[in-house]
Amino acid sequence: MATDKLNLTKELALLLALSTLWGASYSFIKIGVETIPPVSLIAARTFIAGLILVAVIRWRGLSLPKDAATWRRFLFQACLNSVIPFTFIAWAQQTTDAALATILNSTSPIFAFLLTVLVTRHEAVTGGKLFGVGVGIVGICLIVGVQALSGLGRELWAQLAIVGATICYAGAAIFGKNFKGLNPIMPAAGSMICGAAVLIPAGLITERPWTLAPSSESIMALLTLSVFSTALAFVIYFQLVQTLGSVGTTAQAYLRMPIGVAIGIFFLGESLSSTGLIGLVCVIAGVAAMTVPARKPAPAG
Repeated sequence: MATDKLNLTKELALLLALSTLWGASYSFIKIGVETIPPVSLIAARTFIAGLILVAVIRWRGLSLPKDAATWRRFLFQACLNSVIPFTFIAWAQQTTDAALATILNSTSPIFAFLLTVLVTRHEAVTGGKLFGVGVGIVGICLIVGVQALSGLGRELWAQLAIVGATICYAGAAIFGKNFKGLNPIMPAAGSMICGAAVLIPAGLITERPWTLAPSSESIMALLTLSVFSTALAFVIYFQLVQTLGSVGTTAQAYLRMPIGVAIGIFFLGESLSSTGLIGLVCVIAGVAAMTVPARKPAPAG
Protein backbone atom coordinates (compact mmCIF):
# COMPACT_ATOMS: atom_id res chain seq x y z
CA MET A 1 0.00 0.00 0.00
CA ALA A 2 2.78 2.43 0.93
CA THR A 3 4.59 1.59 -2.31
CA ASP A 4 1.42 2.28 -4.34
CA LYS A 5 1.00 5.68 -2.67
CA LEU A 6 4.66 6.53 -3.29
CA ASN A 7 4.37 5.56 -6.97
CA LEU A 8 1.18 7.59 -7.35
CA THR A 9 2.83 10.62 -5.74
CA LYS A 10 5.78 10.29 -8.13
CA GLU A 11 3.46 10.00 -11.15
CA LEU A 12 1.43 13.05 -10.15
CA ALA A 13 4.64 15.03 -9.60
CA LEU A 14 5.81 14.02 -13.08
CA LEU A 15 2.39 15.01 -14.45
CA LEU A 16 2.80 18.46 -12.90
CA ALA A 17 6.33 18.78 -14.31
CA LEU A 18 5.13 17.79 -17.78
CA SER A 19 2.26 20.26 -17.56
CA THR A 20 4.67 23.05 -16.64
CA LEU A 21 7.11 22.25 -19.43
CA TRP A 22 4.38 22.04 -22.05
CA GLY A 23 2.40 24.93 -20.60
CA ALA A 24 5.39 27.21 -21.12
CA SER A 25 6.03 25.90 -24.64
CA TYR A 26 3.31 28.06 -26.21
CA SER A 27 5.04 31.21 -25.03
CA PHE A 28 8.38 29.95 -26.35
CA ILE A 29 6.78 29.14 -29.71
CA LYS A 30 5.14 32.55 -29.86
CA ILE A 31 8.50 34.26 -29.30
CA GLY A 32 10.25 31.89 -31.71
CA VAL A 33 7.94 32.38 -34.69
CA GLU A 34 8.40 36.15 -34.50
CA THR A 35 11.63 35.80 -36.51
CA ILE A 36 11.87 32.06 -37.35
CA PRO A 37 9.28 30.55 -39.72
CA PRO A 38 7.28 27.61 -38.31
CA VAL A 39 8.72 24.62 -40.19
CA SER A 40 12.31 25.76 -39.58
CA LEU A 41 11.54 26.38 -35.90
CA ILE A 42 10.06 22.93 -35.41
CA ALA A 43 12.78 21.24 -37.48
CA ALA A 44 15.41 22.81 -35.24
CA ARG A 45 13.35 21.94 -32.15
CA THR A 46 13.18 18.23 -33.00
CA PHE A 47 16.80 18.08 -34.20
CA ILE A 48 18.24 19.67 -31.05
CA ALA A 49 16.01 17.56 -28.78
CA GLY A 50 16.97 14.40 -30.68
CA LEU A 51 20.70 15.15 -30.33
CA ILE A 52 20.32 15.70 -26.59
CA LEU A 53 18.39 12.47 -26.10
CA VAL A 54 20.86 10.43 -28.15
CA ALA A 55 23.73 11.90 -26.11
CA VAL A 56 21.95 10.94 -22.88
CA ILE A 57 21.36 7.40 -24.19
CA ARG A 58 25.06 6.97 -24.96
CA TRP A 59 26.09 8.52 -21.66
CA ARG A 60 23.94 5.94 -19.87
CA GLY A 61 25.56 3.13 -21.83
CA LEU A 62 22.38 2.27 -23.71
CA SER A 63 21.73 1.93 -27.43
CA LEU A 64 18.75 2.67 -29.65
CA PRO A 65 16.80 -0.24 -31.16
CA LYS A 66 18.09 -1.37 -34.55
CA ASP A 67 15.13 -3.28 -35.97
CA ALA A 68 13.13 -1.71 -38.80
CA ALA A 69 9.76 -2.48 -37.19
CA THR A 70 10.53 -0.37 -34.13
CA TRP A 71 11.75 2.52 -36.25
CA ARG A 72 8.57 2.40 -38.32
CA ARG A 73 6.66 2.80 -35.06
CA PHE A 74 8.97 5.68 -34.07
CA LEU A 75 8.20 7.38 -37.41
CA PHE A 76 4.44 6.98 -36.96
CA GLN A 77 4.69 8.27 -33.39
CA ALA A 78 6.73 11.23 -34.65
CA CYS A 79 4.02 12.16 -37.12
CA LEU A 80 1.35 12.05 -34.40
CA ASN A 81 3.35 13.65 -31.61
CA SER A 82 5.70 16.15 -33.28
CA VAL A 83 5.77 16.57 -37.07
CA ILE A 84 2.08 17.38 -37.58
CA PRO A 85 1.01 18.93 -34.24
CA PHE A 86 4.21 20.94 -33.62
CA THR A 87 4.06 22.40 -37.12
CA PHE A 88 0.32 23.10 -36.98
CA ILE A 89 0.66 24.93 -33.66
CA ALA A 90 3.73 26.93 -34.73
CA TRP A 91 2.00 27.94 -37.98
CA ALA A 92 -1.16 28.92 -36.11
CA GLN A 93 0.73 30.96 -33.51
CA GLN A 94 1.92 33.35 -36.17
CA THR A 95 -1.59 34.86 -35.93
CA THR A 96 -3.01 33.31 -32.75
CA ASP A 97 -1.79 34.26 -29.28
CA ALA A 98 -0.31 31.75 -26.87
CA ALA A 99 -3.26 31.84 -24.47
CA LEU A 100 -5.81 30.89 -27.12
CA ALA A 101 -3.49 28.16 -28.43
CA THR A 102 -3.26 26.74 -24.91
CA ILE A 103 -7.03 26.86 -24.53
CA LEU A 104 -7.73 25.02 -27.78
CA ASN A 105 -4.94 22.48 -27.23
CA SER A 106 -6.15 21.67 -23.72
CA THR A 107 -8.99 19.57 -25.13
CA SER A 108 -6.68 16.60 -25.82
CA PRO A 109 -8.03 14.50 -22.91
CA ILE A 110 -11.50 14.75 -24.41
CA PHE A 111 -10.32 13.39 -27.77
CA ALA A 112 -8.22 10.70 -26.08
CA PHE A 113 -11.24 9.66 -24.02
CA LEU A 114 -13.49 9.54 -27.10
CA LEU A 115 -10.91 7.59 -29.11
CA THR A 116 -10.52 5.00 -26.36
CA VAL A 117 -14.30 4.65 -26.04
CA LEU A 118 -15.12 4.54 -29.76
CA VAL A 119 -12.04 2.99 -31.37
CA THR A 120 -9.43 1.19 -29.28
CA ARG A 121 -11.43 0.38 -26.13
CA HIS A 122 -8.15 -0.47 -24.40
CA GLU A 123 -8.97 1.40 -21.21
CA ALA A 124 -12.00 0.96 -19.00
CA VAL A 125 -14.62 3.71 -19.05
CA THR A 126 -15.03 4.39 -15.36
CA GLY A 127 -17.23 6.78 -13.49
CA GLY A 128 -14.08 8.53 -12.28
CA LYS A 129 -12.88 9.25 -15.79
CA LEU A 130 -16.33 10.46 -16.87
CA PHE A 131 -16.43 12.72 -13.82
CA GLY A 132 -12.89 13.91 -14.49
CA VAL A 133 -13.64 14.84 -18.09
CA GLY A 134 -16.79 16.71 -17.07
CA VAL A 135 -15.26 18.58 -14.17
CA GLY A 136 -12.14 19.34 -16.20
CA ILE A 137 -14.24 20.97 -18.91
CA VAL A 138 -16.07 23.05 -16.31
CA GLY A 139 -12.76 24.12 -14.81
CA ILE A 140 -11.35 25.14 -18.18
CA CYS A 141 -14.47 27.19 -18.94
CA LEU A 142 -14.23 28.97 -15.60
CA ILE A 143 -10.50 29.69 -15.98
CA VAL A 144 -10.78 30.87 -19.56
CA GLY A 145 -13.90 32.96 -19.16
CA VAL A 146 -16.09 34.24 -21.93
CA GLN A 147 -13.75 37.13 -22.76
CA ALA A 148 -10.82 34.85 -23.60
CA LEU A 149 -12.96 33.00 -26.12
CA SER A 150 -14.06 36.16 -27.90
CA GLY A 151 -11.49 35.55 -30.64
CA LEU A 152 -12.90 32.17 -31.67
CA GLY A 153 -14.64 33.66 -34.69
CA ARG A 154 -11.41 35.06 -36.10
CA GLU A 155 -8.51 33.29 -37.77
CA LEU A 156 -10.60 30.16 -38.17
CA TRP A 157 -8.03 28.13 -40.09
CA ALA A 158 -5.33 28.75 -37.48
CA GLN A 159 -7.68 27.66 -34.72
CA LEU A 160 -8.74 24.56 -36.64
CA ALA A 161 -5.06 23.71 -37.10
CA ILE A 162 -4.59 23.75 -33.31
CA VAL A 163 -7.63 21.51 -32.87
CA GLY A 164 -6.14 19.15 -35.48
CA ALA A 165 -2.90 19.12 -33.49
CA THR A 166 -4.91 18.28 -30.39
CA ILE A 167 -6.47 15.24 -32.08
CA CYS A 168 -2.97 14.11 -33.12
CA TYR A 169 -1.79 14.36 -29.52
CA ALA A 170 -4.73 12.24 -28.37
CA GLY A 171 -3.88 9.55 -30.94
CA ALA A 172 -0.20 9.72 -29.98
CA ALA A 173 -1.01 9.08 -26.34
CA ILE A 174 -2.90 5.94 -27.32
CA PHE A 175 -0.30 4.70 -29.82
CA GLY A 176 2.45 5.37 -27.27
CA LYS A 177 1.23 2.37 -25.29
CA ASN A 178 2.83 0.21 -28.00
CA PHE A 179 6.28 1.09 -26.63
CA LYS A 180 5.68 -0.71 -23.35
CA GLY A 181 8.84 -2.53 -22.31
CA LEU A 182 11.15 0.05 -23.89
CA ASN A 183 13.02 2.53 -21.75
CA PRO A 184 10.95 5.76 -22.06
CA ILE A 185 13.95 7.64 -23.49
CA MET A 186 13.99 5.32 -26.55
CA PRO A 187 10.65 6.33 -28.14
CA ALA A 188 11.35 9.92 -27.10
CA ALA A 189 14.69 9.94 -28.94
CA GLY A 190 13.48 7.82 -31.84
CA SER A 191 10.44 10.00 -32.51
CA MET A 192 12.56 13.18 -32.37
CA ILE A 193 15.12 11.75 -34.81
CA CYS A 194 12.37 10.68 -37.22
CA GLY A 195 10.65 14.02 -36.83
CA ALA A 196 13.85 15.90 -37.66
CA ALA A 197 14.43 13.66 -40.68
CA VAL A 198 11.04 14.68 -42.06
CA LEU A 199 11.07 18.35 -41.07
CA ILE A 200 14.63 19.43 -41.98
CA PRO A 201 14.23 18.75 -45.73
CA ALA A 202 10.77 20.36 -45.64
CA GLY A 203 12.19 23.47 -43.97
CA LEU A 204 15.13 23.70 -46.38
CA ILE A 205 12.82 23.50 -49.39
CA THR A 206 10.00 25.78 -48.23
CA GLU A 207 11.63 28.40 -46.00
CA ARG A 208 15.31 28.73 -47.03
CA PRO A 209 16.47 29.07 -43.39
CA TRP A 210 20.00 30.14 -44.39
CA THR A 211 18.52 33.49 -45.45
CA LEU A 212 16.99 34.18 -42.01
CA ALA A 213 18.23 36.60 -39.37
CA PRO A 214 16.54 35.41 -36.16
CA SER A 215 16.57 37.61 -33.08
CA SER A 216 18.42 36.61 -29.91
CA GLU A 217 15.04 36.28 -28.15
CA SER A 218 13.80 33.81 -30.76
CA ILE A 219 17.02 31.79 -30.54
CA MET A 220 16.83 31.60 -26.74
CA ALA A 221 13.16 30.61 -26.97
CA LEU A 222 14.07 27.87 -29.46
CA LEU A 223 16.85 26.48 -27.24
CA THR A 224 14.67 26.48 -24.13
CA LEU A 225 11.82 24.90 -26.09
CA SER A 226 14.13 22.18 -27.43
CA VAL A 227 15.95 21.27 -24.21
CA PHE A 228 13.22 21.51 -21.60
CA SER A 229 9.81 21.53 -23.30
CA THR A 230 10.80 18.81 -25.78
CA ALA A 231 13.74 16.57 -24.79
CA LEU A 232 13.01 16.45 -21.06
CA ALA A 233 9.24 16.63 -21.50
CA PHE A 234 9.05 13.69 -23.88
CA VAL A 235 11.00 11.38 -21.58
CA ILE A 236 8.47 12.20 -18.84
CA TYR A 237 5.60 11.81 -21.31
CA PHE A 238 6.49 8.28 -22.42
CA GLN A 239 7.05 7.27 -18.82
CA LEU A 240 3.56 8.46 -17.87
CA VAL A 241 1.87 6.83 -20.88
CA GLN A 242 3.03 3.48 -19.48
CA THR A 243 2.03 4.16 -15.87
CA LEU A 244 -1.03 6.45 -16.02
CA GLY A 245 -2.41 5.38 -19.40
CA SER A 246 -3.27 7.52 -22.42
CA VAL A 247 -6.26 9.35 -20.94
CA GLY A 248 -4.52 9.92 -17.61
CA THR A 249 -1.43 11.30 -19.35
CA THR A 250 -3.40 13.68 -21.57
CA ALA A 251 -5.02 14.98 -18.38
CA GLN A 252 -1.91 17.15 -18.07
CA ALA A 253 -3.77 19.43 -20.48
CA TYR A 254 -6.06 20.42 -17.60
CA LEU A 255 -3.04 21.43 -15.52
CA ARG A 256 -1.43 23.11 -18.51
CA MET A 257 -4.23 25.67 -18.59
CA PRO A 258 -3.84 27.12 -15.07
CA ILE A 259 -0.06 26.99 -15.41
CA GLY A 260 -0.33 29.01 -18.59
CA VAL A 261 -2.54 31.50 -16.75
CA ALA A 262 -0.01 31.71 -13.90
CA ILE A 263 2.81 32.41 -16.36
CA GLY A 264 0.72 35.23 -17.78
CA ILE A 265 0.05 36.67 -14.33
CA PHE A 266 3.64 36.66 -13.08
CA PHE A 267 5.53 37.41 -16.28
CA LEU A 268 3.10 39.18 -18.59
CA GLY A 269 1.01 41.17 -16.10
CA GLU A 270 -2.25 39.37 -16.88
CA SER A 271 -4.99 38.81 -14.28
CA LEU A 272 -7.15 35.88 -13.15
CA SER A 273 -10.85 36.33 -12.39
CA SER A 274 -12.50 35.07 -9.21
CA THR A 275 -14.28 32.38 -11.21
CA GLY A 276 -10.89 31.33 -12.50
CA LEU A 277 -9.83 30.45 -8.96
CA ILE A 278 -12.86 28.18 -8.65
CA GLY A 279 -11.89 26.73 -12.01
CA LEU A 280 -8.46 25.79 -10.64
CA VAL A 281 -10.14 23.66 -7.97
CA CYS A 282 -12.26 21.97 -10.64
CA VAL A 283 -9.18 21.28 -12.74
CA ILE A 284 -7.34 19.66 -9.83
CA ALA A 285 -10.41 17.53 -9.04
CA GLY A 286 -10.69 16.50 -12.69
CA VAL A 287 -7.05 15.47 -12.93
CA ALA A 288 -7.26 13.51 -9.69
CA ALA A 289 -10.41 11.70 -10.84
CA MET A 290 -8.78 10.71 -14.14
CA THR A 291 -5.39 9.68 -12.77
CA VAL A 292 -6.03 8.10 -9.35
CA PRO A 293 -6.63 4.39 -9.93
CA ALA A 294 -9.80 2.84 -8.62
CA ARG A 295 -9.40 1.22 -5.21
CA LYS A 296 -9.30 -2.55 -5.47
CA PRO A 297 -11.69 -4.40 -3.18
CA ALA A 298 -10.05 -6.06 -0.21
CA PRO A 299 -9.81 -9.85 -0.48
CA ALA A 300 -12.46 -11.77 1.40
CA GLY A 301 -11.48 -13.36 4.65
